[in-house]
Amino acid sequence: MSKIRSMSLTTRIMIGMGLGVVVGFIFQAILAGEDDYLIPLGLFSLPIKAFFVDGLFHVGGQIFIASLKMLVVPLVFVSLVCGTCSLSDPKKLGRLGGKSISLYLLTTAIAITVAISLALLFNPGEGIGLPSQASYDAKEAPTLARVIIDMFPTNPFEAMAKGNMLQVIVFALLFGIAMALSGKAGKRVADVFEDLNTVILKLVTLLMNIAPYGVFFLMAKLFTTIELNLIVSLAKYFGVVVLALLLHALVNYTLLLKILTGLNPRIFLAKMKHTCLFAFSTSSSSATMPITLETATKKLGASNSVASFTIPLGATINMDGTAIMQGVATVFIAQVFSVDLTISDYLMVILTATLASVGTAGVPGVGLIMLAMVLNQVGLPVEGIAIIIGVDRLLDMTRTAVNVTGDCMVTCVVAKSEGELDESVFNDPNAAKDLEDYHKSIDS
Repeated sequence: MSKIRSMSLTTRIMIGMGLGVVVGFIFQAILAGEDDYLIPLGLFSLPIKAFFVDGLFHVGGQIFIASLKMLVVPLVFVSLVCGTCSLSDPKKLGRLGGKSISLYLLTTAIAITVAISLALLFNPGEGIGLPSQASYDAKEAPTLARVIIDMFPTNPFEAMAKGNMLQVIVFALLFGIAMALSGKAGKRVADVFEDLNTVILKLVTLLMNIAPYGVFFLMAKLFTTIELNLIVSLAKYFGVVVLALLLHALVNYTLLLKILTGLNPRIFLAKMKHTCLFAFSTSSSSATMPITLETATKKLGASNSVASFTIPLGATINMDGTAIMQGVATVFIAQVFSVDLTISDYLMVILTATLASVGTAGVPGVGLIMLAMVLNQVGLPVEGIAIIIGVDRLLDMTRTAVNVTGDCMVTCVVAKSEGELDESVFNDPNAAKDLEDYHKSIDS
């Protein structure tokens, strides 16, 4: 037990993930073709599906995700208020916003362009038979004007309760600016928020101790219930999406980082390992946000005033992984339904998906809503979504890892341009080598 505790958090999470995958595959093999299977234990028996899959694994995984999401609103609000009220130049907020949104839109446009190009190269939809009853009920996406209006909360407490991150970000920015302009009263409130920030980070430390167990529960349930035959039948589509995601994360992001900052991409990717692993296992940018924020500040050297703005914004509007899925899915569905798209259609897909990444920010089920918008824009049947939705859960894990990598890349670029990046921290391979190192420093 002492050896396990001495392992790094990353290692323990990887062990939990690996064990979860193995247990999931074993249970799936046992349950093949059966409603449930009873494990005899002397006087009584344990049903695998009812007790483990729908019981222990489901409850444990959902408690873990809920505990992480519990941190998101207080962490974003408190850290953003602290960062904003510390800005000596109010104009800096405008620069941060302009640079961040522009970079997020740029990476999204690049992502979907790469996805469409690879899909046209490999033709993942050729030879795929149409399911007899493919159907999908597409929800209507809000207009850009509606989203902009809804960014401003009529009740900030309601926005926090509902987890409407765009409204929380706007209120935190306005509250932080008011604190900075309020003299001694603002300073006293700022001291309270700094203490709150320390307490919240301590709470992050406590919850990280259950991360390996939470990851095990999530992986065990996923790989017990996932339909492997769907992955086999859609192997080409699955492979093209994964290839596009890897190219975007390992090539596009690193090139942009090198060109715009001169920083070493290898160091950046090495320090993103833990965050990507966590994002992959939770499949949620919001749930990963506490880890992403700490990585940006403690490992990559970005100042809190920049990272506390760019990371929450990125978790809300950075949809590079989703854009890649949309690009490949559009070509795939067009080929499945034997619809020929023109160059102008593909350009329309790129434009629509890029703008929709902001226009549908904060909307539940945003990925599929955006895909429905794109398909409608070029006249493809929305029912095609039903063909790929079965393997989307597994792809969503990889998309999330790509998204958090993009959030940190943009944070480094913006921080460097503002003179708010500590390059000695970025270049130090031992700087907060694991989040536990930082947490231990808080304890001391």
